[in-house]
Amino acid sequence: MSLYENAVVGERPNVVPQGLMSALAPMPLPPGAGPGNGPASGPEAGREPATVPAADTGSAGAPGADNRPPPAAESHTAVEPESAAPPPQPDPPAASALRPGERPDWLRVRHAAIIMDGNGRWAQQQELPRLEGHRRGARSVREVVRAAREIRLPALTLYAFSEQNWDRPLEEVQGLMQLLHDYVIEERAEILDNGIRLRAIGNILRLPDFVKRPLQQLIADSAHGTDMTLTLALSYDGRESILEAVRAVAEKVRTGALLPEQIDEAALTDCFQTSDLPPVDLIIRTSGELRTSNFLLWESTHAEFYTTAAPWPEFTRAELYSALRSVSSGRAAGSRPGLGSGGGDKGPLL
Repeated sequence: MSLYENAVVGERPNVVPQGLMSALAPMPLPPGAGPGNGPASGPEAGREPATVPAADTGSAGAPGADNRPPPAAESHTAVEPESAAPPPQPDPPAASALRPGERPDWLRVRHAAIIMDGNGRWAQQQELPRLEGHRRGARSVREVVRAAREIRLPALTLYAFSEQNWDRPLEEVQGLMQLLHDYVIEERAEILDNGIRLRAIGNILRLPDFVKRPLQQLIADSAHGTDMTLTLALSYDGRESILEAVRAVAEKVRTGALLPEQIDEAALTDCFQTSDLPPVDLIIRTSGELRTSNFLLWESTHAEFYTTAAPWPEFTRAELYSALRSVSSGRAAGSRPGLGSGGGDKGPLL
């Protein structure tokens, strides 16, 4: 069993100083930012996860600072083909073309994970405050979750807030926590009414109480959902999750529940917070980055990597279906599409 199963963490010191915790109490937001006034913005990873909040990624290995210039647009020169090109593959059918609860024939992915990157850069390009980029990113979270449920994707994991995101300016962290709170409250009915099972992975105990309490309540209330599992990676660190699993295995050996010679890949996998989810088939990263940002390192060993130049606030259901179809068609043909099959450039977060 995982030390963090269903967002309940084993006894660990609360690493947030008391002063910071009190500073993370709900704060007033600008007009139009609160519940009922439009979707909150999405997460970004490392220094970047944060969209149900959403933050942008920077240094390799974890979402980081967002002081880089936006990726330059690519230019393409049309070339006359020597022979007639094969007819293009049809686009995935729109969800409205499917019967309720119908899974499209082309879908081969069971577990997709998204590093939601580019909220801050998008806001900078629009000459808006960074928090507005996170609010717009939260709209993408809502659209993508609905789109995934409509085609019966079994599992979707979103990199919403990394451990490194706590190092961001206090005002930004406060805003991200408020957006996360708003998302949990505003999406509660939709999650429960549509058979979605909500989970959370990461150091959940580090979240402020006004976020943690409604989150854990919704996790408990949605536990019997069978249509899709939605997992939010919050205060998440991929390497730390591996260490936690190793500690759990060591404890089993210490107590005699497991013999050293019985330690294998399956024994370790059983000790991850994600042990009840299918292996990750596809990792999508927005905003053109080509980094994993310390996200699901163990679980994504055999995953395909799909990147798109679109920042997270501009990521749509059409882009999601394109990514899923790209990997699904390659698997159906018995091949692997390979890195960059999405035709994009960069990438993350909430």
